[in-house]
Order: sequence, then structure tokens, then C-alpha cells
Amino acid sequence: MTGWHLRAAQPTDAGAVAAILSGFIDGTDWMPRIHTRAEDLAHAGDLIDRGWVTVAEADGAILGFLAREGAFVHALYVAETAQGAGVGLALLEHAKSAQVPLELWTFEANRGARRFYERAGFELAEQGDGSTNDEGLPDRRYVWQGPSPRDAAHPSDNERPRA
Repeated sequence: MTGWHLRAAQPTDAGAVAAILSGFIDGTDWMPRIHTRAEDLAHAGDLIDRGWVTVAEADGAILGFLAREGAFVHALYVAETAQGAGVGLALLEHAKSAQVPLELWTFEANRGARRFYERAGFELAEQGDGSTNDEGLPDRRYVWQGPSPRDAAHPSDNERPRA
């Protein structure tokens, strides 16, 4: 998948953002549905109204989104049809370019997300038993402290030093 770009979310994106979130919940057997789809829509609208959401878009379709408040990543979701195309990584790298450090929580059961964040340089900082999240599921807090000195000394082709 090519031809997509990142931009700040607009209020008219709330439906698409909520649909991606709801799609994940509905398609994940271990994830309980504790909010209605209407509540998902209201939540998406609130995140967007606060100015926290960046979306990946192609041909007018929202492929994924990241909601970030300062150093805290509230949400990162990619539409099922766009997974594996680099959308999530682009959203995460965009957040990294705007804020150091970053932190987030993900569910213990979400092995794919855990692998994704670990490959992106996040380190496990804390494990929870589910008593502090609405879903009641064990979770993990990850922290990214910024590029390592090695990364700064040897930037990849995508991270060339600026003159």
C-alpha cells in the first residue's frame, strides 16, 4: 500500500477513527466490549477535539490513527486492511519526532502490539494486573527514551542528519 500521508485529524474524521477502534474491539476475541459503538464515536471525537490525533490517509480513507497527549500515547490503531503496510510505524515515528520520551500502555494479551513496540525501541517499564484499566485486563506500560547514542552516530537512510 502506497500513497498515504499523515495529517492532523479533523472533526469529520471521528467516524472513521471510531470505526477502526470498534473494528479492533469487535475482531479481538480477548477484548471485552465495554462501550457501545456510539461511545466509541464520542471518544474518538473527544480525542480529535483535544488536538491529540494524527491520522494516516490515502485517497480520502483513514487507514490508522495515533492519539498522543504530550509524552503519553493514548491509542494507536490501524485498520485491518492497512496492517503490515508501515502505517503504524509511520504514525509512531511521527510521534517520536515530536516528543521524547514517549510512554504507553498495551494489553498483555496483545502480543502483536507488544512485539511492535519492542521492535520500535520501547522498553517494558511496568506490568499491571488489570485493576487500573476499564477492561480489567492485565497490561504493560512501555517507555521509549529516545534514540540511543549508537542510533545518533549511525542514522538509517530514513533518518539522515539535517545540515
